[in-house]
Amino acid sequence: MEWFFGPFRFQGLRPRYSANRLIGLLAGCFFLTGCGAYVTRDSSGAIRPTQSSHGASSSVADSRAESTPAPAGETASTKEPASVALPIALPGPSEGTASQGLAKATSASLVPAMVGWGHLGNPQPVDPNSIWRIRERFNIVPISVICASASITGSSTDNCTVTLSAAAPSGGEVVSLASNSAAVTVPATITVPGKATSAAFTATVASVTSVQTATLTASTSTGGAKANLQLNAAVSTLSVSAATVNFGNVATGQTASQSVILSSTGTTPVTISGISVAGSLFSASGITVPATLNPGQTATLALKFTSPMVSMFTGVLTITSNSSQGNVVVNMSAAGVATTAVSKVSCSTSSITGAGSDACTVTLTAAPSSGGLSVSLASNDTAVTVPASVTVAANATSAAFTASVAAVSSSQTATLTASAGGASATVSVQLVPAVATLSANATSISFGSVAVNTPATQSVVLTSTGSVAVTVNSGSVSGSGFTVSGATFPMTLTPGQTATLDVQFDPTASGAATGQLTIGSNCAGNGTMAIPLSGTGLTYKVALSWSAPSSSSDPVAGYKIYRAPQGSSTFLVLNASIDTQTSYTDSSPQNGVNYQYYVTSVDSAGNQSVPSNEVNLSIP
Repeated sequence: MEWFFGPFRFQGLRPRYSANRLIGLLAGCFFLTGCGAYVTRDSSGAIRPTQSSHGASSSVADSRAESTPAPAGETASTKEPASVALPIALPGPSEGTASQGLAKATSASLVPAMVGWGHLGNPQPVDPNSIWRIRERFNIVPISVICASASITGSSTDNCTVTLSAAAPSGGEVVSLASNSAAVTVPATITVPGKATSAAFTATVASVTSVQTATLTASTSTGGAKANLQLNAAVSTLSVSAATVNFGNVATGQTASQSVILSSTGTTPVTISGISVAGSLFSASGITVPATLNPGQTATLALKFTSPMVSMFTGVLTITSNSSQGNVVVNMSAAGVATTAVSKVSCSTSSITGAGSDACTVTLTAAPSSGGLSVSLASNDTAVTVPASVTVAANATSAAFTASVAAVSSSQTATLTASAGGASATVSVQLVPAVATLSANATSISFGSVAVNTPATQSVVLTSTGSVAVTVNSGSVSGSGFTVSGATFPMTLTPGQTATLDVQFDPTASGAATGQLTIGSNCAGNGTMAIPLSGTGLTYKVALSWSAPSSSSDPVAGYKIYRAPQGSSTFLVLNASIDTQTSYTDSSPQNGVNYQYYVTSVDSAGNQSVPSNEVNLSIP
């Protein structure tokens, strides 16, 4: 018997495909409306549907009826697809008989595979898409859930996307959605359209009171994916730049101004609902309530105080809002002083290095009457001396005085105080120790290789890098061939000033030489600076070359090279053994000497040719 299951042909109940693959396809059929039909060949050779003894039936629709011809003697109209049961023979351990097992297909929504008409010896093709739809249905699972915002503060919504492992079937793929947090609501399901791989949904987030993590899950019967969503508590916080404001001394009838900055430092906007001031002499303006500040936003509140008399005054600024910290309170104070009183004291230099002086000024709230006003002066640092008092002349509002500063050994701050008319003012002066410092642009100097009797020069730049002038007392060198020039000692360099020293190396003989440049100064902590020097003296070498004899009956075995001081007739051979090359380097000439050279060729018996032409050369 031969029979078909979808696109598979079976003979003698032995399928061409393995049992495991057939069982896998059979499992897929539980999601199909008829994967195929069970047919047999009758005695005439025609294919006939066979009714299952199980009683269940599936509707088999042949979508290829128009394009698949019927066998000879049969027509498509006489071979309409039958409504048949779907028994599938599964071979047992011995794969012997049909009685070893039948499986029954159940109905589902997917389009069935088609059985074409034709003889079993030449079966017609079936729609392969049906088999792929079986396989893809099992492979489609959610592989990711991604939301636009991984972190949500307060109540909001988040746009999320579910992505499948493959395109959804033509009827779409239903994905179940769930959230493990009551604060996050998602749809129960979402459908990925046919042939699409993703679909979007909206997660609705309610406000939470503490930080927590919600997990969103997208799943199908074959798998699922998750995404975490951080939920942050919405907190409104209002901060103020200063909790206390001191208007200082305010002359009678005068108005002084200050300001504070309000900042939204929480995670959600803060709303300022009210601003009130206790103390009739104080006022606040610049912000109209209600006012809302987004996180990070600021607003400036202008404060004023008007002095009615000589006295001390206080006030309280209260700012009401929905801040998690409650109301913001700023305590204000001011001193009402006489009309003619000290308003401020100032100095031209706020920082003095070493010994020096500072020009300072005391200012009154108003010009004094005839006779002027005496202002008391004081310093809290013994290194700064000020007069006991200074008089502001009549009809003037200020007077100058000088603060004398002595050198200090460590940094410190001196406070100067001016007092008059029941009021006082202070100014601070920073005292910096006087430090003389000298630096050089090199910690060592290497001249490298220098020809004998050929001077080479390098420069060293000295810089005064301290807070006071440095005195360079001396500069000297040691070592054969080294000298220094370019400066006269002693010399003084003010802070930032530079000087250049020229160090020279003039070797008189070949070989390595070392020395040291030593610089003496009043530099704090390092009065002597030592810079190592090095160089190598090189003598000259003479490179000789010649042409070999162009023709000779006696083969040349090598050459001998001769040298003599110019004007001398006594030539000395330079090479102990004959040289086979047509070049030679003389490494022993003396500087300042003129030489003459010639070459002879030598055969294997030691016989020499007549001398070549002579070459004269002067060594510097």
